[in-house]
Amino acid sequence: MESAPEKVKLLLGVLALQCCLAGFHIVSRAALNMGISKIVFTIYRNCIALALLVPFAYFLEKKNRPPLTFSLLAQLFFLAFCGITCNQGFYLLGLHYLSPTYASAIQNTVPAITFALAASLRLEQVNINKRYGMAKVIGTVTPVLKKYPARLSMLALTLAFGLVQFLAIAAFWENDIGKWRLHSGEELFTILYAGLVASGVALSLQIWCIDRGGALFTAIFQPVQTVMVAIMAAVILGDLLYTGGIIGAVLIVIGLYLVLWGKNEEKKSNSNQPDLSRHLLSEESSRPATVTSECP
Repeated sequence: MESAPEKVKLLLGVLALQCCLAGFHIVSRAALNMGISKIVFTIYRNCIALALLVPFAYFLEKKNRPPLTFSLLAQLFFLAFCGITCNQGFYLLGLHYLSPTYASAIQNTVPAITFALAASLRLEQVNINKRYGMAKVIGTVTPVLKKYPARLSMLALTLAFGLVQFLAIAAFWENDIGKWRLHSGEELFTILYAGLVASGVALSLQIWCIDRGGALFTAIFQPVQTVMVAIMAAVILGDLLYTGGIIGAVLIVIGLYLVLWGKNEEKKSNSNQPDLSRHLLSEESSRPATVTSECP
C-alpha cells in the first residue's frame, strides 16, 4: 500500500509528464511555423536525445544489458522504423496541416488501433459476453508494454537506428545546406526542448510513472495533455477552438476511458480466477473420502 506522500509524488509526476508532452506539441508547431525542415528537426532532436541517453544507458545498465544478436538488432531496426521514423515523420507531416490540439487528441486513439491490430492477429481476446469485453470493443485496449531488462539501452539503440534511417532519408530530400542552419534562438529552443524535454525528461518521467503507478494509471491522465494543448495553442499560437473539434475530442476521451475501464475489469477477472480455483480445490480436499465396494 502506497503512502500519501508517494501518491502525491506519483500524481505530480504524471501531471509533469503530460505538461512536458503538451509543450512538445506547441514547440513542434512553432518550429514548423518558423520554417524548420521536418527532417532536420527530427534529426537534431534525436541527436540531442541520443547524446543524453547513451551515458545513462551505458553506466546504469552494464550488468543487466543482454548480448546483442542479429535477431534482436533486426527487431530493434524495425521498431525504430515504426516507432521513430514513421511515428515522428508522419506526426510532423500531420501537424503541418492540423492543429496541435487535434494532434494531441488523436493520440487517445492509439489504444484503439493497438487493440484492433492485436485482435486481428489473435494476440488479444475479445469476449463480448462480458461487460469489459464489450467496453474493449467499443473503446479498445491499452497499448501493450514489452518488458526488456535494459530499457535505456533498448531505447538508445532504437534512437540510433531511427537516426540512421532519417539520415538516409535526408541524403535524398535535404541536400540544401541552408536548411540545416539555425537562424534564431527560437529555432534552437524548439530543437533543444524536443530533444531534452520531450525525449529526455518526459521519457524518464514516463518510465518512472509506469513503474510506480502502472500503465493504466499513466494512461488515464492522457486527456489532461489534450486540455493543456488546447489552452496553450489558443494562448500562444492563437488557434481557434471549434465546436465540432471539441465534441470529437470528448468522444475520443470517452472511448479511451471505456478502454481503460474494460482492461481494468479484465485484469480483475483474471486475477480472481486463480483464487476461485484454489477455493474449490481446498473445499474438495476437505471433504471426507468415501469408499464404495463393487463386490457382488
